[in-house]
Amino acid sequence: MGKPIVSIIMGSDSDLSVMQEAAKLLEEFEISYEISIVSAHRTPDRLYKYAKEVDTRGVKVIIAGAGGAAHLPGMVASLTVLPIIGVPIKSKAMNGIDSLYSIVQMPGGVPVASMAINGAKNAAIFAAEIIGISNSTVKERLLKYKEDMRIMVEEMKC
Repeated sequence: MGKPIVSIIMGSDSDLSVMQEAAKLLEEFEISYEISIVSAHRTPDRLYKYAKEVDTRGVKVIIAGAGGAAHLPGMVASLTVLPIIGVPIKSKAMNGIDSLYSIVQMPGGVPVASMAINGAKNAAIFAAEIIGISNSTVKERLLKYKEDMRIMVEEMKC
């Protein structure tokens, strides 16, 4: 599909099952992406290098999934000007409320868009909408996706 324009990152391989939902949808929209594990706590040097170099590789949007303390989206946002979409991952301790609060409570000047807990699918749609602002092909794919959703709901029977 070409050079990645969306980067999907997560703090641990245990987040992969949730974050793959974003990857599947980006594939459906034919948006090139990369996916990797970048832990804010366990690999801070890797995180710093990733965030400082990500825009030089042509990436336009970052989807960052994190559970627990969920520092990954905010730390990346503090180091780049690319839009960051945070996906709070459901945790065992607090069912993802801890992750959600960590992502939505960013200080002024360090914005992170936050999706619902385990909301990787919406993160992919939001990334596509951002890209669709300047890419008419992606915009058309989004319009078709939303039309297909509308038709599916209208055809539902109770």
